[in-house]
Amino acid sequence: MFVRINDNSLNVEVLGPDGAPVIIVHHGGGGIGSLAEPKASFGWLADTFRIVVYDARGCGISEGKPPFSHAQWAADLDGVRQWVGADQVIVAGGSYGGFIAMEYAIAYPEHTRAMILRDTSPDSSNLELVFENARQQTRVEINWDNFERYWTGHIRDDADLKACWAEIAPLYSYEDDRERAAARVENGSYRYATHNWCFQQNRPAYDKSGHSPPSDEPELFRRVVRDFLAKVAPEAFAGTRR
Repeated sequence: MFVRINDNSLNVEVLGPDGAPVIIVHHGGGGIGSLAEPKASFGWLADTFRIVVYDARGCGISEGKPPFSHAQWAADLDGVRQWVGADQVIVAGGSYGGFIAMEYAIAYPEHTRAMILRDTSPDSSNLELVFENARQQTRVEINWDNFERYWTGHIRDDADLKACWAEIAPLYSYEDDRERAAARVENGSYRYATHNWCFQQNRPAYDKSGHSPPSDEPELFRRVVRDFLAKVAPEAFAGTRR
């Protein structure tokens, strides 16, 4: 469904029972992400939680009114919280979504019950490691001009964003699965203006996981998350088996 949040139409999906503790999950990939990722990663918790996922402003099929800032995305997350009718929420995010989850917790501590972070970073120092890892790996041949443009926000259009992402997508899994990487690229959503803002304006412990433990090691990921949630929201598990 489309919901008007802060004068911008957002594509929102809600899973799980009314009255359950609310988890709002922000997807990763500014400009290339959508609600499909958090729905796949956290939708399994809808047996005991109210799971809210959405295409962020300027991403997926949501409307894209500037600004594309961390403050705005955090404010939109709080707007979703208000719309769903929860005073406190557990906020979750992976990759770039983790940046926004942390921004939200800092800006709205009174509405943050707990945080779940996956494959993210508290500052932009992770980009140094991105380039170093790319130089050291042998899985794909790097087109360094495209790589530099991707990570510094100098993408030309949506097609260029998709092409640059396709070159590095095989690096995002623990196993070298080209079919899976190709499917991820084809199923993606590409909004180059949003992507460029992310990397021009803000440079942003699983043994067998690359960048996506929910798909690389789903059983372990689910067990770790569920055990954590049992501690911070025990009422969700009353009378149920974890």
